[in-house]
Amino acid sequence: MFAGVARHYDFLNHFLSLGTDILWRRATANTLAVDLARPESVVADLCCGTGDLSLALARRSAGQVVGVDFCHPMLARAREKSAGLPRLAFVEADALRLPFADDRFDAVAVAFGFRNLANYRHGLAEMYRILKPGGTVALLEFSRVRSAVIGPLFRFYFRRILPRLGGWISGDAASYRYLPDSVERFPDQDALVRLMQATGFINVRYRNLSWGVAALHVGSKPR
Repeated sequence: MFAGVARHYDFLNHFLSLGTDILWRRATANTLAVDLARPESVVADLCCGTGDLSLALARRSAGQVVGVDFCHPMLARAREKSAGLPRLAFVEADALRLPFADDRFDAVAVAFGFRNLANYRHGLAEMYRILKPGGTVALLEFSRVRSAVIGPLFRFYFRRILPRLGGWISGDAASYRYLPDSVERFPDQDALVRLMQATGFINVRYRNLSWGVAALHVGSKPR
């Protein structure tokens, strides 16, 4: 499914979100600014897709950024976009079975890929494993809009209009029907906090973006 939409993925992300996905990724990179500023730091972007968050992180990083994804056509596009950035590398791997040593990364980030994992607890456990003690995890994901005014309007757009537009432009209607279905199944803001805490992360908190259309969850691994 992801391979099938790789060619249109970037355009549709920006078009269907009216460009707000760019701001959300920038907010994620800003959250990791302290980690990125250290020349010796190594930061992982899991489920990186075509590399938009990896690029946002690398442009702020004094150290190294590693983008990871299991979809080869997505990674091929990411590598094209990152040509000329020596601090950014890409690895083809499954986020549920990462080829990295324990305590390897200063920070781990995921943007709009975590909800696609087959097992959320296992995915969080892998993030926890590869993080250094004291390291930061940042999860940017679609979430719940709780506003009585904005919520119904957004849900109408997300369930009725976005799948039709995405399917028409990409030629793959099933992929864009999958998007709202996957968000409906995904834990809400508070449930994700509890999942992260159950994994062992501490100081877990979240910030709603665009009234909760997306939420940025942040936590750390105990020292």
